[in-house]
Amino acid sequence: MNRPESEFLQSLKIRGFSPRTLDSYERDIDLFFGYLDEKGILFDQANRSSVSDFLANELLRGVSRRSSARRLSSLRQFYAFCLENGYVKENPFIDVPSPKTPFRLPDLLSEKEFSVLLEANARRVDELATRDTAILELMFASGMRASEIVNMDLSWIDFSMRVIRVIGKGNKERIVPFSKSAREAMLVYQKELRPSLLSKDPRERKSNAFFLSSRGRRLTVRGLEFILAEVEAKTGIRLGLHPHELRHTFATEMLEGGADLRLIQELLGHESLDTTTIYTHVSTKAMKDEYTKFFPRARTNDEKK
Repeated sequence: MNRPESEFLQSLKIRGFSPRTLDSYERDIDLFFGYLDEKGILFDQANRSSVSDFLANELLRGVSRRSSARRLSSLRQFYAFCLENGYVKENPFIDVPSPKTPFRLPDLLSEKEFSVLLEANARRVDELATRDTAILELMFASGMRASEIVNMDLSWIDFSMRVIRVIGKGNKERIVPFSKSAREAMLVYQKELRPSLLSKDPRERKSNAFFLSSRGRRLTVRGLEFILAEVEAKTGIRLGLHPHELRHTFATEMLEGGADLRLIQELLGHESLDTTTIYTHVSTKAMKDEYTKFFPRARTNDEKK
């Protein structure tokens, strides 16, 4: 790793970027550096032509347009940092258009599907069932990111007011409310299971982390994803559970319930309202589905049969 890359990653760390995001930036930069090295080009001599060749080579290797667009964004930011700090004379990524990516609506759970999942989870008899119920209830009721769930401390939760002080992207703080059912599930977990989990690792007995692994340690994002997969395996309810799915479901439920888009933006911790507007597409799709269901002439001949 050269000095500009090291300083750039350190600047992102200071701004509150997660270790997982930092790893992603580092991989993108190293990949481009590897390409330049093969071509015998120094990083401060990269131009628009070499950038275009790099992106074309990525697509030939089968890299998706979505991944290429993300990589382009990472490298554009890196070279902007290098330009600002005098490491390069120009940013070769500044006018390079991102590959167009197909629009995908987020996957969603219906309230009925979630209720069936909770009922099946309540029948579990293994030790971790109460923790998993609390995680499901909170994620469904708050729309919190996976990283925010695992980084949440006990002292950040106000059970009487049913709110959590959340530290989100860029180290920005916001207040997020949660439901009565989430509070009940979290209190059961806190009283009946969390103390025994803490006792499993002497180093963690004074930990303030609210959600703990089976070994008594603070959860990781990867660990949270594994827990959701295990919930499916233990309940037999296959819904393709993922933290993003629960977050998207929360946002869409709020929007279809009549919540203002700016309120949803605040609850989700989106910096830009443009990011939040994706849920208007989801809501529109649901509206069209209902329209087709109840207005016969909107259905195709096959659907009428």
